[in-house]
Amino acid sequence: MKKLENMLEHQLNEGQSVTYPDFESMWERIEHNTTTSFHARMSSSNQKRGRNWSKIALVSSFSVVLAAAPVYAAVHYNWDTMLHGRGGIQAVLAQNLGQKLDQSITKGGVTLKLHTAIVDENRTVILFTLDVGQRQDNEIWRVNEMTLKGTEGANSSEAYNYLNWDEKNQIYNGYFESEWTPKRDTVNVELVADNLNAFSTQELDLPLDLHSQETQSFPIEQEGMRSIEVKPFTQGQEKMLFSSAIIFDQPEAKGWAYPNIVGYKNGTLINSLPGGTFGTPGEKGEYTAQQYFKAEDVSGGQMTYKLQYMKKEKDVNGPLSFDLQLSKKQMESGTIKTSLNLPLEVGETDYTLENMIVSPTQIRVTVRSKDIDNSFPYKKYTLEVAGKTLEGNLWRSPEGEPELTVLRFERPVDLEITQETPITFVAKYKVTQHGSYKITNNNADKIPLLLTNISQKKQTIIQQLSGYPVKWTYYMQGSDLYVETGSEDARFGGINQTHIGLGKERILGKPITVNFAGDGNNKAIDVYKDFKGTEATIYMFYYTTDDPDKESRVQIQP
Repeated sequence: MKKLENMLEHQLNEGQSVTYPDFESMWERIEHNTTTSFHARMSSSNQKRGRNWSKIALVSSFSVVLAAAPVYAAVHYNWDTMLHGRGGIQAVLAQNLGQKLDQSITKGGVTLKLHTAIVDENRTVILFTLDVGQRQDNEIWRVNEMTLKGTEGANSSEAYNYLNWDEKNQIYNGYFESEWTPKRDTVNVELVADNLNAFSTQELDLPLDLHSQETQSFPIEQEGMRSIEVKPFTQGQEKMLFSSAIIFDQPEAKGWAYPNIVGYKNGTLINSLPGGTFGTPGEKGEYTAQQYFKAEDVSGGQMTYKLQYMKKEKDVNGPLSFDLQLSKKQMESGTIKTSLNLPLEVGETDYTLENMIVSPTQIRVTVRSKDIDNSFPYKKYTLEVAGKTLEGNLWRSPEGEPELTVLRFERPVDLEITQETPITFVAKYKVTQHGSYKITNNNADKIPLLLTNISQKKQTIIQQLSGYPVKWTYYMQGSDLYVETGSEDARFGGINQTHIGLGKERILGKPITVNFAGDGNNKAIDVYKDFKGTEATIYMFYYTTDDPDKESRVQIQP
């Protein structure tokens, strides 16, 4: 239970509001505080659609302390645990470069206090605390939708925050980060937190029957959730997939319930494997999820299943607003801007390293692509800087510039960088996309596969794609046609989505699974609801192949 609470606390405090089908952005955001980011193999033809982060405007009155002019001083506060892995921020604090804020708002017995701002050319960070008073052991607090607003363009949706419970001091330490930075040395902005919420973890019995391959339905009637449908799939000999869909009577509860299936084997908790997806809207607005379990974990012994979810316990309605004057002037001396124009691969111009910005807290490298249809092809990226290796995170493209990929690298505390410091960019594990997700009238490159004698019986076809054997399995269950794809060769990345027919009469398969490029899982399932007939000409949008050993090295400086 505690492990799940920690996971949900992390996701709640990241402000995860998962939208479809931008799975790449979703996982980059979830994994933003780790050294590895995932890259989704998109399950929809509308791959490049951006997020639709909900914004709730709630009005209430309270007093706001106006900020004084920027004052630079060390804030003597123990942020070490929360700033683990953020050496650049730690270094700035150690050098007394943090901008002291000292503003607080108390509402509903809860105090939100801003301590320090750190602003440079790459990002804006604000450290804060949340004092919730007497906290129950099962309470998980969240600061909902914290954003910067102002006339200086500080309305970027690319912001997030999270909380870390300090058991010793009985207070939450908070971290806010936005990719927005001031265009001038000093600007006036407003930091707004929409709401403060407290949650608890709840469980509901879920009498699943894994021996049945049919869709199973169960009532919930809790936390705005009416019912759940679950369909189990066997994924080879190693995995079991639970595909679920939840109908909400209160749509707003989708933003905090985080329903999640867990198992208990002989009383011991079994969590699902990493790589599942949560919160994808279904055709009728359902909250859908895909979770994988080890087959050996859910077989044998006394198995019971439960639906775990978050219940909202307390609300402190906002908005809570702070007027700030932020400055990046103190950071300018440690900032290096370099135009690169270097090819990612020797002899190729499809991807070009465009520029690099080294700030006191972070290194940012921008890559430009000739073809906006294809995502950045490498799944692991590092910078070798003066003998140190820095792990990178991939961020979504800037708004209106889908051809750009932004890679960010955290600076260690003890790393000094000048214009003469050796820096090499290293990209590893290449994933190549074959075909396009676009729906166009030009289908000359589409190779069909004919499914014949469609019935309740499972049938298979082996197709060769780029030299890899790909197994297609198709069958009817009830009135629905299921199409499963996959290969025993792990270098075949997978098929993203299928469709029956061409042109305006095309029927899109609904993906049951959502896979991620470079994750080693190439098995996918599409379903065609209410399929009629015994034959189908089926196509794919695109597929990927993996080259785990591929490496590209680009010397950036000197």
